[in-house]
Amino acid sequence: MPDRADVRRPRFPRFWKPRLAALIALLVPLCGGHAAGAAQLRIGPGDGPLQAAVERAAPGDTLLLQAGVYPGNLLVDKPLVIQGEPGAVLDAAGQGDVVRVRAPDVTLRGLILRRSGFDLTAMNAAVFVEKSASGVRIEHNRIELAAFGIWLDACSDAQVLGNRISSDPQVRSQDRGNGIHLFAVSGARVEDNEVWDSRDGIYIDTSNRNVLRRNYLHDLRYGIHYMYSYHNEVVGNRTERTRTGYALMQSKFLTVLGNVSERDENYGLLLNFITNSVIAGNRVRDIQRGRVPGGDEGHGVAGAEGKALFVYNALYNEIRDNLFAGAEIGIHLTAGSEDNRIYGNRFEANRTQVKYVANRPQEWSHNGRGNYWSDYLGFDLDGDGIGDIPYEPNDGVDQLLWKYPVAKVLMHSPAVEILRWVQREFPVLKPPGVRDSAPLMQPPPLPAVEDGG
Repeated sequence: MPDRADVRRPRFPRFWKPRLAALIALLVPLCGGHAAGAAQLRIGPGDGPLQAAVERAAPGDTLLLQAGVYPGNLLVDKPLVIQGEPGAVLDAAGQGDVVRVRAPDVTLRGLILRRSGFDLTAMNAAVFVEKSASGVRIEHNRIELAAFGIWLDACSDAQVLGNRISSDPQVRSQDRGNGIHLFAVSGARVEDNEVWDSRDGIYIDTSNRNVLRRNYLHDLRYGIHYMYSYHNEVVGNRTERTRTGYALMQSKFLTVLGNVSERDENYGLLLNFITNSVIAGNRVRDIQRGRVPGGDEGHGVAGAEGKALFVYNALYNEIRDNLFAGAEIGIHLTAGSEDNRIYGNRFEANRTQVKYVANRPQEWSHNGRGNYWSDYLGFDLDGDGIGDIPYEPNDGVDQLLWKYPVAKVLMHSPAVEILRWVQREFPVLKPPGVRDSAPLMQPPPLPAVEDGG
């Protein structure tokens, strides 16, 4: 009785096997659709409307645009590569989108895209990518005078690589769109872009599992702005001359590694309702106070303080191995920002290292390793690299000075010294605050990071 598997399995004579393999090799390209027969079509400005060329092209074709100006409002509704030779410009003349992508697997490369409409309600953009356009690639383009630079609208697996994006500097900051805007996007890679003179450099809303890497963001309101997003990576980016370098809000499970904030205003890193996230290996330097209250270009907020790290109602985060240097305030925690693990950081030459007022004490060391404080005055008699007495940056006198800044004129007066002595001798009078039980005597080396510009 033959085995049932032997009965069902078709048997071919041995000499058929090479013939069958050759037949499969012949049929696969035919079944692969458009890819095998894709053509490259070279197009010039005088060859008729570019939209007509898109309609004539077969899926998978490449449209190679020669130098010159082409009208915008282009709709790409099939998989195509649209690539520009140097000097190829798409100009929407201030109306609508320059390019709208509706089909999957579209590539836009090497183009100059300019003068979208400026209706923010209509989300006018240089490139608007619809939900159906999965796998879009937008790479090495120059975007000028657009409301939004690139808007990804609920699509998946987009790649935005190496673009240079700016808006209209003559328009008020709040009336511009964002350079790169992600809404309900998943699986995107946004890497090696430069954005300036937009509202926010990269804005991420309700978008999960995306990667922002090595972007250079300058002269903006916020460099990177997160809202309601989970499981995102922010790695090796650089911000300069923004009002806030990294505004991370209402999000969870962020990995923020090796980013740089230099000469930003008000905040380098802002954590607002951030939970279960890792903030590590970042460098925040020279954060300044806002320049002009209500400034026309958005550069300045009345009463704003230059804070390297501002943590507002953020819990269960790991903040380690960062540099916070040269700011008015190194770190400010408020509104219940407790139960964070803070260790291995370098606080150097901040006018106020820590500002924290709370109802219960916070320990800022982990497994016997605290932070480095440039104003720590303790000793290390046993030579283990850890200070012999804890670092406590915010005693009752500090809190008094935060509440009444004019009292700083009394900083070194006998009265203030007596108050500090009383607190040391009678700890029961000391208010809850920050305590680093294992302060580092030498600044730890910073982790190697990717360069963001």
